[in-house]
Amino acid sequence: MTRDEIFTALSGYLQDLFEVPADSITPEARLFEDLDLDSIDAVDLVVKLQDLTGRKIKPDQFKTVRTVGDVIDRVHDLLAE
Repeated sequence: MTRDEIFTALSGYLQDLFEVPADSITPEARLFEDLDLDSIDAVDLVVKLQDLTGRKIKPDQFKTVRTVGDVIDRVHDLLAE
């Protein structure tokens, strides 16, 4: 799965689950400050990403995630393992 494919899937999740406007979703967008996600939203997002990747995601793997780009990088790294 490419970074673009991950971005497309992530963008869809953010729009569908959290009603984030599509034009707000950029790699630089901060999850909590710019997109108004909270910690419960983050957990829901990780569950969706587990479905996408077919892999278990450990919470510590996402502790340092702050932006959409960070999420893309983590998911890409997980898929490369």
